[in-house]
Amino acid sequence: MKVAIYGQYYQNSTEPIIKDIFQFFNSNNVEMVIEETFLKMLYEKELIKNDYKTFSSSTSLDSSFEMLISIGGDGTILRAATLVRNSGVPILGINAGRLGFLATVQKEKIDSFLQFVIDKKYTTTERTLLSLTCEPQNDAIAELNFAMNEVTVSRKDTTSMITVETYLNNEYLNSYWADGLIISTPTGSTGYSLSCGGPILTPNVASLVITPIAPHNLTARPLVIPDDTEIKLRVSGREDQYLISLDSRISSVKNESVLTIKKTDYKIKMVEIPGETFLKTLRNKLLWGEDKRN
Repeated sequence: MKVAIYGQYYQNSTEPIIKDIFQFFNSNNVEMVIEETFLKMLYEKELIKNDYKTFSSSTSLDSSFEMLISIGGDGTILRAATLVRNSGVPILGINAGRLGFLATVQKEKIDSFLQFVIDKKYTTTERTLLSLTCEPQNDAIAELNFAMNEVTVSRKDTTSMITVETYLNNEYLNSYWADGLIISTPTGSTGYSLSCGGPILTPNVASLVITPIAPHNLTARPLVIPDDTEIKLRVSGREDQYLISLDSRISSVKNESVLTIKKTDYKIKMVEIPGETFLKTLRNKLLWGEDKRN
């Protein structure tokens, strides 16, 4: 069995996790291929000493890999998705962060959950991605022009609102006067969109969410739409530019640029360990059922 390893380093919480993972896989003769920047950090921190093969992009990942192990939080998984892309290699998230909906394996149960990997007793779920094109073309987003959580437009260098003219399949929807607008996948519905009042979608729902950020027109509410909808945005404001983010990657875009957002023709696979379902994660992370009346 061969797995790819990618991670972020948090000194207080990550070191024991890294040691447990490497010890487990080495003792079970699992071949590990480490993302090159992460491996360099592991050597610098003297967490490992052996030599390992490395990878640096999706072109290095193929069907010979059982999965990619992501060590960190949800943000680490979003960065891992930029490495996986359309390779078809599923991602298993091991949580070294705090509030995570994607990194479901907790550090206290690493050995037992990784045994499921060895025994191939796991399933995968598919997560929708959004692609973004900009007219005129923006070179900063030309290559990594996709997002697993959300595409967001927001104001830049000003406290004034922006106006986001929105079209669905070329039909005019609304002009949002707001701090910004979030276009969220079901995966991203538990992220920024949720904090702005958007609904929670289960991962397998074929829908997207449009959520305004602090809208001035108070009748503007989050809207759920089919995920095969093509969304076009034209943003204007008092400044010459506004911000656009694809998950955690941020770029500046000129006013009046036209953004086209739609579902990609491929999906990211996420590993689901028995007993660690999305609904269980919701209950645990949002403390549902903690009310004494339940």
